[in-house]
Amino acid sequence: MPIVVVDYDSQWPLIYEQLRSQIWPTITDAAESIEHVGSTSVPDLPAKPIIDATIIVADSDRLRLIIQRLDTIGYRHRGDLGVPGREVFSIHAGSPALHLYAGVRSAVTIQNHLVLRDRLRANRDLAAAYGRLKKELALRFPDDIDAYTAGKTDFILSVLRDAGFASSDLEVVADVNTIPALRRPRVHHDGTVR
Repeated sequence: MPIVVVDYDSQWPLIYEQLRSQIWPTITDAAESIEHVGSTSVPDLPAKPIIDATIIVADSDRLRLIIQRLDTIGYRHRGDLGVPGREVFSIHAGSPALHLYAGVRSAVTIQNHLVLRDRLRANRDLAAAYGRLKKELALRFPDDIDAYTAGKTDFILSVLRDAGFASSDLEVVADVNTIPALRRPRVHHDGTVR
């Protein structure tokens, strides 16, 4: 499936809210929050039109409960797909394109999502630079998600470094960004994630 980065769509937050309203009642007593993350969560930032959402929990016991609860509403647990501290879920066809994750708030891979989002939301120039980079990479590597992801890594690491991430945490993020596409969630034309 080709990599397509489109201009920001004001419907993305509304789609996220619809998804959140379907999920939250099932996990409200086990999770701290559900966060809209990724590029669709940053106003005016171009993105692949896939909503990223992360369920935040306090500890791994709660994470096990989240996995059980999401199963009752049709979200299939796919494991961590090689990303420590972040569980991945997929949903049936017909739903909006979604990457749904869950993890303990303190996990580096969860903090990466939250801090990057917050930094991009707070700095329009930084977000604009990231948007230009994403569009350029999508044009250069339309059929190579690994090259696309690798091309964003230095930018992401720079943002996280400026936010105070430790060198060891930056190494974790860099390693995660080198996981082959075969292990990443893949959104198909019908909206399913496999």
